Formats: sequence, structure tokens, C-alpha cells
Amino acid sequence: MSGSSVKNFLRKYMMLIAMVVVVIVFYLITGGKSLLPQNINNVISQNAYVFVLGTGMLLCILTGGNIDLSVGSVVCLAGGVGAILMEKHVPWPVAVIAMLVMGLLVGIWHGFWIAFVKVPPFIATLVGMLAFRGLANVIMQGYAYQVEDKAFLNIFGGGDSCYIPDFLAKVGPASSLNKTCMVFAILVALGYAVFTFINRSRLIKKGYKVDSMVAVIIKTVLIVAVVIWLGYKLANYKGIPTVLIWIALILGVFAYITSKTTLGRNLYAVGGNEKATRLSGINTKWVMFSAYTLMGVLAGFAGILNIARLMGSQPTYGLGYEMDAIAACFIGGASAYGGTGTIGGVIIGAALCGIINQGMVIANTPPNYQTVVKGLVLLVAVLFDVIMQMRRKGAQKTKEGAEKGGAKA
Repeated sequence: MSGSSVKNFLRKYMMLIAMVVVVIVFYLITGGKSLLPQNINNVISQNAYVFVLGTGMLLCILTGGNIDLSVGSVVCLAGGVGAILMEKHVPWPVAVIAMLVMGLLVGIWHGFWIAFVKVPPFIATLVGMLAFRGLANVIMQGYAYQVEDKAFLNIFGGGDSCYIPDFLAKVGPASSLNKTCMVFAILVALGYAVFTFINRSRLIKKGYKVDSMVAVIIKTVLIVAVVIWLGYKLANYKGIPTVLIWIALILGVFAYITSKTTLGRNLYAVGGNEKATRLSGINTKWVMFSAYTLMGVLAGFAGILNIARLMGSQPTYGLGYEMDAIAACFIGGASAYGGTGTIGGVIIGAALCGIINQGMVIANTPPNYQTVVKGLVLLVAVLFDVIMQMRRKGAQKTKEGAEKGGAKA
């Protein structure tokens, strides 16, 4: 690759490279404990809400750097409603629908005030953070509620049996390795590799500018290696946790929405230049409304995963969740100015946050220092975005100056 290609590659995949470096550092600091199969499984289970909330937060950030401060309170409210219903022996599917509807109503509420009344998102969602936390306390009356429905816990990732069964256990020689998990990881890796190269060829035929073949090969090899390695680690524990299936489903659906649908293109357009987007005939109010409505639904779903993992709900759950979601987006490359960010970036950001959190816990880092480290990581990520924005503006001004100079000549 040429010097400029290397520079572009490093800029594009800086956070992925940073995650690899962080993994290696914590591996050395903890004497290899951070990469034990059980600890890797815990990173996935304990940070499921970050992946889900980060996905919704990305939609809000794309619209112009906006955020939703209420998601932690909504997780608590939705989870509390679901836990109370199941404690009263309401069938778990009804409780799940109730939690999703609760999230949907909250999303519609925020979307209305932000999109149509033009209340600043920060203020509207700050009000929501306070109001819905208080409402959760009112509904739960300060008490904790247990969730004991085995079917619900197994399906949404709570308890020791919330793993996909090893359907291939009796195939081939006896082994402690979860064969279903290993085969699934290999198929996912191969599918990703095939899709990447087919999609690249399709884009070239349509005349789009694409990354060089060397860059694509390097990226594909790295991702395939990570997927197979992760599958091997999980196969050495209990296999595929059910919560991982839900995370993959949410990420896959919203990766498609943001990259292949009109709504996704409109989200990026609004964040890039809302005035120009509105003048082009796009209903920017409905785009903003859709972003916050979907955020509410995902917050409700995060509430489902949360009470499944913790096997219950209490009024203090969800504290700080909004900050974790925001950090995952910005660390993953979303721009604080809007219009830039991907679901792939959310995956990297959420995984990096989880790895740092667990690595520091295993290394017996005092809690106060853990907060300091997470804050510094977020600062570095945002600083990187600010520097890139300044360079883009500088390059744009230089280009405009050269065009004006040429016109005068």
C-alpha cells in the first residue's frame, strides 16, 4: 500500500487496532486471566445492554451529535414493569411485550417533544431521565422484584442454562469442546469473508470507490481470525450464550437499517447538514422522531436483557447506562458533530469498554481509578474526532481557496 493508503487504513481502523492493543496489555497485566473462556463469556453477558443501547444511541448521534440521557431510567422502568408482571404470574411473552411497549411509548414521547416541538434533545431526555427514574420508583415502591420464570431466563440470557445446546455433541470423537459453537463460528467467519469480497466486486461494477484489495484482505483476515478465536474460547466454556444471539440479531437488523434503507441514509443526511436535507424534500422531523422512537424500543429491550441477567429488578438498576452507551458510540468512531458512525464502530466501542472494565477488575484496580481510566479513554476518542474534523475543514478551505484562485486567474 502507498503511504496515503496506509494512513487512511490506520485512520479508519484505529479503534480496532486500539482494542487489540488493550487486549494484549490486559493479558500481560492479569497473567492471561482476562482471556480465560469464562471471563470472555462474562464480558459478553455483562455488557449486552451496552451493545443494545449503543445501537440506539448511534441513531440519535447521527442526527447531529444528539444523545438520549434517559435510557438508563427507561431500562429500569421497563424492567420493573416486566418483573412485577412476571411476579404476578403473568405469562412471560405478555411481560416482554409490555416492556417493549413501555420503551416504545417513551420513545414516542421524546420524539414528539424533540422533533415537533423543537425542545433540545439534551433537555427533553434529561427531563425523561429524572421523570422515568421517579416513575420506576413509584411503580416498584422501592422494593426489589425477583424473576423466576425459567423459560424467560433461558431465552433472554439469565442463569447457568442460558446457552444454545450442543446439537453436535455426539458427532465425531468425544470432546469437551462445544462443537456446535465451533462450527457456528467457522460458518459465520466464512460467510463474512465471502460476503465482503462479493460486495466489493458489486460496488466496483457500479462504479463506487472502494478500499484497496490489500486493505480489504487485511481487515477480512483480522475479523475472521477474531470470530474463530472467540468461537473457540466460548466453545471451551459452555458454548453460545443466548444473549449473544439477541445482540447479533439487534446489531444485524440495525446495520441493515443504517446502511441499506432510506431511513438510514436520511439519518446520515440530517447529521451532515439538516438544512440542506430539509430543502431537498426530506421530512427531517420524522427522521428525528424515528431515531428517538427506535431508541426507546431498544431501551425497553435492554430492560428485558437486564432483568434476565440479574434475575429481577430494583429501583437502582440502570444507573449510568446512558453514559456507557454514549461512550461506546464515541469510542467506536461516531462523530460528536453527527453524520458519522457505524454499527461496526458500536461493536468495537462496546467491546472495548467491556474489556477495559473487566481487565481492571481482574487486575484489582480501585473503583475510582477505573472511572478515571474510562473517562480518559472517552476523551481520547472524542479528541481524535475533533482533530479529524479540524483537518477536514482545513482541507476544504484549502480546496475552496485553490478553486477561487484558479477562477480569478
